[in-house]
Amino acid sequence: MLAEAKKQLKLPDIVVICGSTRFMAEMAEAELRETAARPGRIVVKPGCDMKSSHALWADPVEAEALKVRLDELHRSKILLADEVLVVGDYIGDSTRSEIAYARSLGRPVRFTHPEVDPDA
Repeated sequence: MLAEAKKQLKLPDIVVICGSTRFMAEMAEAELRETAARPGRIVVKPGCDMKSSHALWADPVEAEALKVRLDELHRSKILLADEVLVVGDYIGDSTRSEIAYARSLGRPVRFTHPEVDPDA
């Protein structure tokens, strides 16, 4: 149903970037390269690096609540996506869960480091 709605609206393909936030610089580079490689696609990535200090997540209780909301938001990005690009040479629990979710939806998953594919 979502795919049909996107087709009727003539929305461009959407690529969502996943990976550990330790790779935020690599994600920014991947976003640039994905956008330049096929202009007209929508490329999205995580918007917050909660491993870096910031006033928005200085309080541990608020930080945990924010992380839950951001994880839910990222799952929504995956739901909307046409494909997923996993960045980095490390796959943690959160990224492994995102990969499983993407594959459960039938989304193609690419890797900048194919050797870390948990299903390879």
